Amino acid sequence: MFTKILIANRGEIACRVAATARKMGIKTVAVYSEADANAKHVAVCDEAVLIGPAAAKESYLCADKIIAVALATGAQAIHPGYGFLSENSDFADACVAAGLVFIGPPGSSIRAMGSKSAAKALMEKADVPLVPGYHGDNQDADFLQTEADKMGYPVLLKASAGGGGKGMRVIEKSVDFKAALASCKREAISSFGDDRVLAEKYLQRPRHIEIQVFADTFGNCVYLFERDCSVQRRHQKVLEEAPAPGMTLERRAAMGKAAVAAARAVGYVGAGTVEFIANQDGSFYFMEMNTRLQVEHPVTEMITGTDLVEWQLRVAAGEPLPLQQSELKIHGHAIEARIYAENPEKGFLPAIGTLKYLRTPSAVTFECGAAGLPPSRPSPLQGEGENRAASGYIRIDSGVRGGDTISPFYDPMIAKLIVWGEDRNEALARMAQALSEYQIVGLATNIAFLQRLIGSQPFAGADLDTGLIERNGDALFPPAQPASLSVLALAAVALVSSEKTSEKSAAANDPFADTSGWRMNSVLQRTLHFADAALEGAPAQPLTVAYQADGWDLRLGAESVPAILSGHDGQDAHDLTLTLGQRTVRGSVVRDADVFHVFSGGSHTALNYNDPLAHAGEAEADGGRLTAPMPGKVVAVLVETGQQVRKGEALVIMEAMKMEHTIAAPGDGMVEEVLYAVGDQVADGAPLLAFKAA
Repeated sequence: MFTKILIANRGEIACRVAATARKMGIKTVAVYSEADANAKHVAVCDEAVLIGPAAAKESYLCADKIIAVALATGAQAIHPGYGFLSENSDFADACVAAGLVFIGPPGSSIRAMGSKSAAKALMEKADVPLVPGYHGDNQDADFLQTEADKMGYPVLLKASAGGGGKGMRVIEKSVDFKAALASCKREAISSFGDDRVLAEKYLQRPRHIEIQVFADTFGNCVYLFERDCSVQRRHQKVLEEAPAPGMTLERRAAMGKAAVAAARAVGYVGAGTVEFIANQDGSFYFMEMNTRLQVEHPVTEMITGTDLVEWQLRVAAGEPLPLQQSELKIHGHAIEARIYAENPEKGFLPAIGTLKYLRTPSAVTFECGAAGLPPSRPSPLQGEGENRAASGYIRIDSGVRGGDTISPFYDPMIAKLIVWGEDRNEALARMAQALSEYQIVGLATNIAFLQRLIGSQPFAGADLDTGLIERNGDALFPPAQPASLSVLALAAVALVSSEKTSEKSAAANDPFADTSGWRMNSVLQRTLHFADAALEGAPAQPLTVAYQADGWDLRLGAESVPAILSGHDGQDAHDLTLTLGQRTVRGSVVRDADVFHVFSGGSHTALNYNDPLAHAGEAEADGGRLTAPMPGKVVAVLVETGQQVRKGEALVIMEAMKMEHTIAAPGDGMVEEVLYAVGDQVADGAPLLAFKAA
C-alpha cells in the first residue's frame, strides 16, 4: 500500500480523498492555486504546495507542475479526483512515465472513452445499445445539419470530448441548428480544448440512469448498481438517488451487464461510471462512460456500505477488488442534493461571494467523505464520528467552511448533502429536514429551490425524467410572497434587542446613550421599514414597535400583537424564541450590513432594512446600459455600434464558470456603443454596451 499520495484536485473531492487516506494511514499532499491558499483541502492534507495563479489552466491543469510536486514530495501515486486532469489520458500516461501510479484507469481506457464518437463506435461492437445519431468525424456544419434533419427534431448536440452538461444544446427546429452548433463548439473548445460534436436524436421524457462499475488488474469487474440522475438543470445534475425508483431486477441486471461489457471493452481498471439514457418503457441506450469517480458516488456508498475511494487506492496499489458481484447488496435508499452558489430564479446563474454565515444541518454523522453504511455492516471509517442515532443518516461532503469565498474561477458547488433512509420515503423526509436546517448568508444559493423540488409531487411520486424542472416551472418557481408578521417580528426584535446591549458600557454612565426605550411619561414608539429582498421593487413594510416593560407591541397594518423575547436557543446567539401573542415563534436572524436574514420554519427570508440614519441607496444604474450578470470573459460580440436590433436579439455572449451567458436586447432599439471586445475580462455589473430604446 502507498505511504504518500498527491491529490491533484481541490474542493470537496480533495477533502474526500484526504479523509479516506488518513483512515488508511496514508499521508497526503495537496496542490493549490493562489486563489485557494486558505482553502479547506489545503488545511486537511499533510502537506500543501502552491502550483500557480487562480486560473485553472495555469495551476490545476498544469500536468508537468503537478508531477514535479509529486516527485519532489516523495508521493508514490496521484489521485486526480474529478474534473481538471481526471480524464486526461496524456496525464495518466505521464504519471506512469514518471514512475508514479495514476489512481485511475490506464491512459488507453481514458483515450478510448474520451471521444464520445469513438466510444459509441466501440460500444456498438460490444453490443451495447446506442441512441440513433451521427457519431462520426465529419464536422462540417452543413453536413451535421443534414444528419440532424434526417433524424428529425428535437436533436441533441453534445461536445464529443465533454461532460458535466457543458457543450450541450437541444435543438427544436432546423432553422436554429447553425447558431446552436456555433455556441456548442465555442463552449466545447473553452471547456475541453476540443470543439468536435456529435448529434443524437433527443428522446422525449427520458431518464438518466448510470451504473457504477469497478475493475481491478486481475480481470475482475463488478457493478455497484445504479443511480438515477434524471433531475437536471442545463444538463447538469441537481439531485441523484440510489437505487433508481421503479427499477426491476431484470432491468438492473441487463444494465449492469451492459455496463460491465462497456468497461471490459476498453480494458478498464478502477472506478468508472457508464451512463445510460432510458425511455419510460424500460429500454435504455449507452450515452458515455466517465472514466473517473463521479460527484454523485456517495449515494452508491450509502446503499452498498462501501468506501469507493478506498477501493480506488487498493486497486491502484495492485490489490484485488474487496468484494465480488455476489457479495454486493442494496441496503435502503440514498439521495444527494448539490448545494450550489447560484440563483435559480435567474436561470440558475452562478453566484460568487463570501460564506459570511454557514450553519449545516444538525446530527451530521459523516464529514468530509465518510462512507454511509447500513446498520448491519461494520464501518470502514471507525473513529470518523459515525453515530447511528435515530436523528438521521446525514452526510455532508464540502470543500468550504464559513468565511471561505466562492470565486469565479471554479465550479460554484458549496457542498453535497447526502441522506440515507430505510426506504425512499424516509430518505425524502430526512432530506427535507436537512435542507430546512441549512443556513447560508453571503451569496445566493439553491437551497430554497431544492426544498421545493424535494417536496414537489413529481419528484416525491418518482415521476422522473430529465425535463422535470422545466416541465414543472410554475410549481418550482412560484411568485415570491410578502414576509409574514412572524418573520418581520423576528427581524425587528433582533434589531431592537441588539441595540439594548450594543452600548451597554456607555449607557451605564450616560442616560442619553441608553437604548432600552425607557420614557418617563410616555411610550417610545418607532417605525421600522423592512423590504422583502425577493420582491424586486416592492415598497418597504412599516412595522410599528411600541416599547413595553417586558417586550414590545408590534403593529403591521391593522394587525397588532405583543412580542416577548423568551431567550436565545442553543449555543448560537442568532437563535431567538419569541412569544408572539399566543404563539411561540423560533428562528435565527443573521444581520449582514442592512440586510436581515431570517431563518424560520424551514424558510429563509432576506429583508432590506431601511435605516433612516443611513444615506439613501445608490442611484439606479443607467437603464440604457446592459450589464454583465457576473464576472467573466466576452467570447462573442454580435452587433456593431449604430446597429438596429429587435427585442430578444442576442447582443453579447459572455463566458463565466465555463458556461455561456447571452445578453439580449431588452426591446427594439439601437446599439449606441459597444464597450468591450472579444477576449476582454469584465467585472460583475459592468456595462457591456449602451442601448437606446426605439
